[in-house]
Amino acid sequence: MKYIDSLREGMRISEVYLCKSKQISLTKAGKEYGNLVLQDKTGTIDAKIWDLNSPGVGEFETLDYVRVDADVTLFMNSNQLNVKRIRRADEKEYVPADYLPVTSKDIWTMYRELLAVIASLKNPYLKKLAESFFVGDPHFAKAFQRHSAAKSVHHGFVGGLLEHTLSVTKMCEYFATAYPLLDRDLLLTAAMFHDIGKTKELSDFPANEYTDDGQLLGHIVIGTEMVSERIRTIPDFPDRLAAELKHCILAHHGELEYGSPKKPALLEALALNFADNTDAKMETMIEALKGGNANPGWLGYNKFLETNIRKTTEY
Repeated sequence: MKYIDSLREGMRISEVYLCKSKQISLTKAGKEYGNLVLQDKTGTIDAKIWDLNSPGVGEFETLDYVRVDADVTLFMNSNQLNVKRIRRADEKEYVPADYLPVTSKDIWTMYRELLAVIASLKNPYLKKLAESFFVGDPHFAKAFQRHSAAKSVHHGFVGGLLEHTLSVTKMCEYFATAYPLLDRDLLLTAAMFHDIGKTKELSDFPANEYTDDGQLLGHIVIGTEMVSERIRTIPDFPDRLAAELKHCILAHHGELEYGSPKKPALLEALALNFADNTDAKMETMIEALKGGNANPGWLGYNKFLETNIRKTTEY
């Protein structure tokens, strides 16, 4: 199988991919064409069907596995497929596991690291709260381990939410050591909880699309509600501590225009915002550089990073 990350300009392929999305769009001349996003475990690629009336274009829908005959072209410094023939694939033609993007790290090893952080907490209320989610709630634990951290921008793969959360938590552990004024237990608990709303904001794979609650509320509000509901089950949980933890979650995007209902007003909220933004931006650039394949030059403007990017020169 030719995985998407191995495709190069000029190739002609006949492969099966997962149709992540399918839209009918119009050219500037008003002609209809098929606008697709295809996926395998290594990533996604845009694909165009310029002649929808071709006898080689069969019936298929979003989330179908499709057999594609296409030429690999380059558009705006990214690979794209010019589809010649396409049809719904037979079940014997594919193995579903080949089409789900998965973290390169071991999921259970990462989860054990997160559990070790919980075991190190000294505050009994925060420790009990964290254990109630990550230890005592098997349904949540399974969803958290398998979910992505985003639809496409960063960590958009199975295990992505766990990988991102662990990275943020580790950075916050460093902050707590470097800046003793930080409340370590509050900061690390907030780090572990900051994105739990994504388990309900995004649907399961292979769709990995926004749910109704995700569209209407967003993961910050959803996560805060999840924590609030669980806090109410813990007797005598301090009101002030609850408010500080929820503030950290509500403020972790840092700015109102980035979706945070509040700007950081606590040192812990500020540290969490920096850690979250750092890991998200680093992974966004890493994924963009990988998407550039072997291209040693400039990869063009990245709208998420708001700059032109290229790989570092190798000596």
